[in-house]
Order: sequence, then structure tokens, then C-alpha cells
Amino acid sequence: MSDELKHSTGSIGTVSDISGYRDEIEKLVSGISGPTIVSTDESVESPSEFALEEHLEDFLIENWDETDLGKEYDIYEEDGEKVGQQYQTDTGHLDILAISKDKKRLLVVELKKGRASDAVVGQILRYMSYVQDELAEKGQTVQGAVIAHEEDPKIQRALSMIPDIVFYRYEVSFKLVKA
Repeated sequence: MSDELKHSTGSIGTVSDISGYRDEIEKLVSGISGPTIVSTDESVESPSEFALEEHLEDFLIENWDETDLGKEYDIYEEDGEKVGQQYQTDTGHLDILAISKDKKRLLVVELKKGRASDAVVGQILRYMSYVQDELAEKGQTVQGAVIAHEEDPKIQRALSMIPDIVFYRYEVSFKLVKA
């Protein structure tokens, strides 16, 4: 029940006007509820934001070759199979793991569907450390990229001290073309 509906019901013996809440009351009475996104993963703070990030990630993977990163990096592979999406580490799943076309650099990509705060810096550093310790071969370096729709001024301040992590802001464009 919405807070507005709760507040308009008043107390016992009080006459209340709830006529403006007809649709909501009918849904409550009939047991119809809107779709809910639920996560069984305790590390997912907001399931709906996680779902949006997942769509962004899928779109980026599907269109990798058309991006600036795709011109320089390939999605990471093991035994000829692309495994760089949701790559499992001992500190969680990293969104995208890529390797430079010359095989000298590994890239950890962390996606945020909205505004990226400076908290993402610690997260991507953990992933980069894992990649450096567990995957990087002798002579390979590890870099990071944060991709978000908006940047928080705090993240730019934090990233200014870490030259191996870059920030990309994504833009979404949608166009209808009459056939």
C-alpha cells in the first residue's frame, strides 16, 4: 500500500475519502502486484540497478568491436572461449576482462548504470590486483576502466592519483527511422 493511501485512510471511526486510490485498492484486493526484481545474491544491493547494469554490459559485449575499447582490446579468452564477461575472481565477478590485441595489457572494466562514485575505485583496484596476481603473465600490465553514465566529482579526484584507471562516460542514442 502506498504511503499516500495509508495516510488518507485516517483512524478508526474517521470518514476518509479514498476514491482517488481506486486502481491501487483494486490491485491490493485482487492480489495483483507489479513485477518485482529480486536477487538471491547478497552482494547485490539494488536488484533493479543490477538488472540495468546487466543490460548495459550485454550491450557493450555485443557491440564491443564498434567501441573505442574494442579497437584496442579483445574480450579475454581461455582455451579459445570468450570468458571475459562476468569473470569470477575471489573478490567477486568483474564485469568485463579484456586483453590488448598485442597481448601486453589486461583491462578490467567496471560498469555503473548511473553515476559512478569514488567507491568504485576500491572495487576496481581489488579486481585489478586479482588479475595481476592470478592471470597476468610476465611482462603484462593491468589497467582499469570505469564506464558510467555520469561521473561524481569525487571519482575524478580519486582517479587523478591512479593513472592506470581511466573513466569513460557512456551516452545512449536512440533513433527511429521511418521505413
